[in-house]
Amino acid sequence: MQFVAFERAKQGTGASRRLRHAGKVPGIVYGGTAVPVQIELDHNALYHALRKESFHASVLTLNVDGAKESVLLRDTQWHPYKQQVLHVDFQRVDKTHKIHVKIPLHFLNEDTAPGVKTGGGKVSHVVTELDVTCLPGNLPEFIVVDMGALELGHSIHANDLTLPDGVELVAHIQHENPAVATVTLPKGMKSDEPASESPAAPAA
Repeated sequence: MQFVAFERAKQGTGASRRLRHAGKVPGIVYGGTAVPVQIELDHNALYHALRKESFHASVLTLNVDGAKESVLLRDTQWHPYKQQVLHVDFQRVDKTHKIHVKIPLHFLNEDTAPGVKTGGGKVSHVVTELDVTCLPGNLPEFIVVDMGALELGHSIHANDLTLPDGVELVAHIQHENPAVATVTLPKGMKSDEPASESPAAPAA
């Protein structure tokens, strides 16, 4: 995915405010051996790109005044109540060095899971993204969580997932092995126990 930006000459709070009034977003590109570069981007183009899941978990090609760099989106600042991006950070990546990224999870086969289809359970997504490490060329857009065999009261954990080649969970995630999804009965429901009959009212 390619994105266009321009180097920003003027800096400071006043300059950033004027950029935003002109429909631009101030930002920065940092990392690697090059010095950080202050940039500006078109707000509408950036806003629509940020609505795409892949923009948050992909190596992007950032074109700054004709010079292309491989970057990751690292931070976005939003206005407290307006749909307005205030600032954006990109980090340069090197294809020979591993990166640490949060990858979204895609949950499949929820409706056919035995715990849902025959057990009457409800799926709960405990987490929706996981920290991974990999080389930039191996970075997946998402990780699949296949729930097709999940029984009532059971969970799928991070270490149960099949990761793409070259992708690893970060060390603390592997050690803790958190649950990513579970199937439980909705609140107030009981398992397959027959409902008890109400006791007869005492005779008057």
